[in-house]
Amino acid sequence: MTEVSSLTGRLLVASPALADPNFDRAVVLLLDHDEEGSLGVVLNRPTPVDVDDILQGWGALAGAPPVVFQGGPVSLDSALGVGVVPGDGADEGRVLGWRRVHGAIGLVDLEAPPELLASELGSLRIFAGYSGWGPGQLEDELTEGAWYVVESEPGDVSSPAPERLWREVLRRQRGELAMVATYPDDPSMN
Repeated sequence: MTEVSSLTGRLLVASPALADPNFDRAVVLLLDHDEEGSLGVVLNRPTPVDVDDILQGWGALAGAPPVVFQGGPVSLDSALGVGVVPGDGADEGRVLGWRRVHGAIGLVDLEAPPELLASELGSLRIFAGYSGWGPGQLEDELTEGAWYVVESEPGDVSSPAPERLWREVLRRQRGELAMVATYPDDPSMN
């Protein structure tokens, strides 16, 4: 098998050609990507469920909107916390209950007491479920043109307007990719 170049920490932005309704206009933050597969969370699928309704004490740390997000179609009964810790990330071990994934973005240990991280977290999102791909599956989808791969920014995790994230991420790209942001919701209405 050929070596896989890691896309951990980057965003997958669904192309208009992607036919899977689970990922229509999705923006996925890749938390892990290697030869064994890929795992990420959809950043722009808020649910109506408040964080405190399922994880007592974490709602106060969750960014607006303080709701649970649907991270993807896999393991919807499990929760993942993704948080941003401001700073250079040089001292990864200084923040207990947080493990760096990429830059200032990391995974939050939801078994830890929320007050342990309260002073350190710049933002937090809670995700029910995740998005997963087996070995080579994501690479095949990339070859088919289902996804655009772009750099993430720490603010993507905590966008206060997640319903606009797909367009905003595309709009900040250079060249033709920025034009995709103007793609209509329903091309048949053009």
